[in-house]
Amino acid sequence: MKAKTAKNAPYAVEVEAGKTYQWCSCGLSKNQPFCDDSHQVTECEPLDYMATENKKVFFCGCKQTHQSPFCDGTHSKL
Repeated sequence: MKAKTAKNAPYAVEVEAGKTYQWCSCGLSKNQPFCDDSHQVTECEPLDYMATENKKVFFCGCKQTHQSPFCDGTHSKL
């Protein structure tokens, strides 16, 4: 199963140093861009990201990035 595009743009999120975030890779989560276990019906698995500093990051919304879990602009070519 190909991941479902949740949003054709990135999700800007202020992350906290030392906190782990589970990025949804399937696109089915109702808690985008984070996992809510909706992937259970797919072969997809969430991707853990541990923030090393407090900052804004841009999580991929189209789920087609080549730099998971971050946006690499792929959505502009879909």
